[in-house]
Amino acid sequence: MEKITQVLCAAMDGGHLIRIIFAGKRRKSIAYKKVTLRPVTIRGEYMYQAEYHYDKKVTHTNIPYFEGIDFAQKLIAEAFKQVNILTETEDLQILAAKPDKPKITRQPAKRTRDTLEHNRRKQYLIEDGTPCEFLIELGVMSPEGKVFQKHYAKFRQINRFLEIAEDSFEHLPADGTLRIIDFGCGKSYLTFALYYYLKLMRHRDVEIIGLDLKEDVIRFCNQTAEKLGYHELKFLIGDIADYESDGADMVVTLHACDTATDYALINAVRWHSKVILSVPCCQHELFSQIRNDIHEPMLKHGIIKDKFTELLTDALRGLKLEAVGYDVNMIEFTSLEHTSKNIMIKAVLPEHPGQASMQKAQKEYETLRDLYQVRPTIDILRQDI
Repeated sequence: MEKITQVLCAAMDGGHLIRIIFAGKRRKSIAYKKVTLRPVTIRGEYMYQAEYHYDKKVTHTNIPYFEGIDFAQKLIAEAFKQVNILTETEDLQILAAKPDKPKITRQPAKRTRDTLEHNRRKQYLIEDGTPCEFLIELGVMSPEGKVFQKHYAKFRQINRFLEIAEDSFEHLPADGTLRIIDFGCGKSYLTFALYYYLKLMRHRDVEIIGLDLKEDVIRFCNQTAEKLGYHELKFLIGDIADYESDGADMVVTLHACDTATDYALINAVRWHSKVILSVPCCQHELFSQIRNDIHEPMLKHGIIKDKFTELLTDALRGLKLEAVGYDVNMIEFTSLEHTSKNIMIKAVLPEHPGQASMQKAQKEYETLRDLYQVRPTIDILRQDI
């Protein structure tokens, strides 16, 4: 199955998959005739939807993104001998009567670009083909509204972010001015997207601040906001750890490096922010701290230790947020600035957090923290902040 796995990984992790069709039953006893698998976004979460075709009915099952490849492998190994993989760039066929010796053929994709764009427009909050002023100004889209091919991945990322954010807006105040802070905003594609969506599409009053350490980036963003007439969108030079404010309804922190993410989360909790959307990166803090005799055979490899401590850092952050009352989900978010995959910590503050679940999360946090003998920056977060 090694060759098949390589093909599946390339197709499913590359961001260009349209659908996979499994056919050619291995046994007559298999109830369904074929299965199709396609990427979908459900309530802001990127998933796969499996469609089972029976003689007289069709059923659907939604599968978490991270289980997609295992699901496809199992179907090939146990149920189907023929697999057709359709992507934006090529079509592949796998004939796997013997999974260890598959026959794999490739040919250019038969779909036209116009067909692909039409399918996308049905799903995106900001459409390709309709002029969008901030995307035009930032060089993603032509004045006629056509997304430039080299920026299509950025266009998809912006829409993906808005889908996640839209699913969180129900937790924000329904009236009045929404106050949002974007820590580590960078060139601020997503900050501009939030303003455009909330102010111009949803007609909400907003005050949005982007914070970053790079003077040239902040100057560019302020000039762009002024040119667009986005008067309630401001960009400031500053360090997340030292930033002081009266508060924010929503805190966004995308690509804030290492402990900068922790300070952004701490500020958000201090302000009792209703929504937190955080995509951490460069989690190095625990790399030099972690100690665990049982896992030492794994941790002796630097690359594995680095990946493991990244996951441990985010797991501890999530538990600590739960311990102070937030409902937390970890979801997949494509982070083009750094890696092809990343985790988003999505946290919302309910009206009445459950004390029992908060205590349980704090206990789980302490157990996990002590198991690996670490003291992350998020450890200073307390319920009374």
